[in-house]
Amino acid sequence: MERWSGRVAVVTGASAGIGAAIAQELVKKGLKVVGLARRVERVQELANTLKTASGKLYPLKCDVTKEEEVKEAFKWVKANLGGVDVLVNNAGVASDNTLSDGPVENWRKIYDLNVLALSMCTKEALQSMKEKGVDDGHIVHINSVAGHKVIDNASIYSSSKHAVTALTEGLRRELVNQKSKIRVTSVSPGAVKTEIGEASGFTPDILEELKDIPFMESEDIADAVLYVLGAPPHVQIHELTIKPVGEPF
Repeated sequence: MERWSGRVAVVTGASAGIGAAIAQELVKKGLKVVGLARRVERVQELANTLKTASGKLYPLKCDVTKEEEVKEAFKWVKANLGGVDVLVNNAGVASDNTLSDGPVENWRKIYDLNVLALSMCTKEALQSMKEKGVDDGHIVHINSVAGHKVIDNASIYSSSKHAVTALTEGLRRELVNQKSKIRVTSVSPGAVKTEIGEASGFTPDILEELKDIPFMESEDIADAVLYVLGAPPHVQIHELTIKPVGEPF
C-alpha cells in the first residue's frame, strides 16, 4: 500500500458501514480520501477522529444518483486535489421487493443507486484519471454475493448486482482495448453487519430473521479492499468473494 500514500481516493457512501470503514483505512494508509455522502455530517464526524492519521479525509456532500452532483464532486476533486487515482463505488441499497409485487418506485431506487450511480461515478473517475495522466489507477466496485446468484425474494436487488458483475468485466475489456493499466475489481461480500437493512426499509420480521445468520464486520471488507489495492501493479484481482463462516446462502 506504500505506493498509494499521498494519492487521491474517492469513496461513495462514506457516511456509514462499509464505506466509512474503507475511507478510514485508506486515510490511515496515507491517502487523501474524498468521502461522498448525502449525510455529509457523519463523514465530518469520522474525519474529526482521523486528524492524527497520515492521510486526510475530505467530506463532500453528494447524492450520487444525481448526475450534476456527481460531476460537481469530481470537479471539486480536480480543483482541490488534482484528480482521482482510486475510486471505490460503495454506495448501494437493498430491498426485499419482488418482481411480482413491486413497487416500481423501489425498483427505480435500486437501479438508480446500484447501477446508474456506480456507472456515472466510474465514468467521471476514468475521465479524471486520463486528464491527470494516471495509468495505474484502480476502480473497486463493492458488489455482493447476490451479483453471482439470485437471493430469494430479492430478484430486483440481485439483478442490480448481476449488472455490477457485468459492468466490471465490461470495463476490464474496455481498458484492455485501450491498452490502459488501470485496474477494476469487484468485491462481493456476503452478509455484513451494517445499517443497510434499516436504510432499505426491510420489515421488522425480515430484520429479526436476519439476526440469526452469521455476519462479517465492515472492517473485514475494508481489509479486502486494502488487499486488492495492494496487489502488484501487474496483478488484477478481478473478483473477490468474501463470506462469513457458516453463511447459509
